[in-house]
This record gives sequence, structure tokens and C-alpha cells, in this order.
Amino acid sequence: MNLPAQAPVRVAVLIPCFNEETAIARVVADFRAVLPGAAIHVYDNNSTDRTVEAARAAGALVGFETAQGKGHVVRRMFADIDADVYVMVDGDATYGAASAPALVDLLLRRQLDMVVGCRVETGTEAYRRGHRFGNHLLTSAVRLLFGQRFTDILSGYRAFSRRFVKSFPALSRGFETETELTVHALELSMPVAELATPYGARPEGSASKLRTYADGFRILRLIASLYRNEKPLQFFSVLSTLLALAAIGLSVPIFVTYFRTGLVPRFPTAILTTGMMVISALGFTCGLILDTVTRGRKELKRMAYLAIPPVEAGPADPEGHR
Repeated sequence: MNLPAQAPVRVAVLIPCFNEETAIARVVADFRAVLPGAAIHVYDNNSTDRTVEAARAAGALVGFETAQGKGHVVRRMFADIDADVYVMVDGDATYGAASAPALVDLLLRRQLDMVVGCRVETGTEAYRRGHRFGNHLLTSAVRLLFGQRFTDILSGYRAFSRRFVKSFPALSRGFETETELTVHALELSMPVAELATPYGARPEGSASKLRTYADGFRILRLIASLYRNEKPLQFFSVLSTLLALAAIGLSVPIFVTYFRTGLVPRFPTAILTTGMMVISALGFTCGLILDTVTRGRKELKRMAYLAIPPVEAGPADPEGHR
């Protein structure tokens, strides 16, 4: 009996854009050259220049998202576009398109859910001032709190499986979406990998939309929020322990005086330390309760993820890609 032929894998390239008139045509052309069988989608986010016209002239499929922010665009793209493999990249021509086939091949060959293009600088102007330190700081925070599986959590160049895309809640609004993508994979213990990819400077006339300090603090705030939501027992245990230690430190002189004289001369301090210990105990109890809730929520997310069948590497398409 002859088995039915397996359909080729459908690849979609997702390019979120805001005022990238200078670079977008080059990005579309570069990815069309290395992934000729892929659908190239450019989603415009209220651009005031000719980004849309340039993307259409280059042959991209253009979509729109009016809520401002990269996170909103990612949410819309993941909801609208149907494919087996997704390659997401910024529209600023800083990432090497030549790495895209390797990202897709690694994803399919090892049955992964996400491959992150780990940035390797090709010039001294690739990173703006402060970005290198900020990336190291934020990556270190995620590695410390959620696990050491990534070295570049802020990379905008990634390949995803359909399983990942269609089970990702996408709650972020701005540039913190990369952090949310990373933590989602870590918390569900998805099979992931990194692949080194060249990272260069923006073309002349193009400007970064990332606000170094404002967006950096938003990402740091998201990391803290995700840590509280995903690991509530650890989060509240740390706070409870610090509060309890402070209360013990304040209470030591009170106990020393009491054992010597039988008196409690610092009555307000005694009330304060008692209240701090009560709050510490309540915080730890909240952590225990929320940990149970989080475990149930994680099981539901895991079941939603497993409900989507994995992509099998199909036969080569007419252009020679799998």
C-alpha cells in the first residue's frame, strides 16, 4: 500500500514595521532570496512614511495593526497568519537573512519550538550606546530567575513552530515581547535552541524606535511581573524572608532588655515587629496558594500546547527547500 505524500512545510516570514521605509524593501528582497517558497508578511504599525508602499512594491503581503507597540503587532501576526514554521525578524535590515534557512532547518530537524538568532556583531555600530550593557543585564536577570538556556533574550530574530505561535498568549504591548516569548518557552519547558547570526548597524537614514531607558525599565518590570506570576512561591518567600529578618533584627534589643529587666520599654517597636512577622507569614501563605493556582494554569497552557500537532519535516518544495 502506498502512503500519501507528505505536504511541503509552509514557512511564513513575519516582519513587524514602524517607519522602516529605508530598509523594508531590502529586508523583503533578502528573505525572498533565501526562502523563495516562504510567504513574506509585513505588518505596519501606523507608519507615517512610505513603509507600506515600499513593502508592497517589494512583493510582501501587507497587514496592519493600529494599536501602537511591537507586542500588539506580534499578537496580531500570530493570530492572523497560518503556517507550519514562522520566522520573525525586525524590518530594520540589521539581521542577516542568510541565517534564515539554518534557523528553519534546525527547528525542523530537531523538532524544536523556538530557535533564537543569537546576535554576533559585525561592526562597532551594531549596538547603540547602553544597549549592550542593558541586554547583558536583562538576559542575566532572566537566566537567574527562569533558567540558563538563552544568552540573548532580546533578539528580534527567531523561528517558531506552529505549536508555539498558536499557544502563545501574547500579552505584552511593546518591545518587551521578546522577553515574554523567552519566558513562555522556559516555563513550559519547550525544546529550544540558539543559533549565532550576524548583527549589523541600521542602514543610513534609518532610526531605532527603541527607547533605551524607558523600554529597558519596562522590560525589567515585565521580568519582575512574570517572576511573580510564574513563580509566586519563590517571589513571596523572598519578600517574606526579608520582612521576617528585618523584624527579628528590630526585636533583638527588645528581647535583650526584657530578659534583663522584665520590662518592654520599646512598646511601639514591639508592635511594629509583631505586625511585620504577621505580614511575613501572610505573604508566605499567599505564595503557597498562588503557587497552586499557577500550577493549574500552567497545566492548562501545556494542554493547549500539546493539542496542536508537531510539524514533520516534509519533502522539498519546487525551490529545493523542505
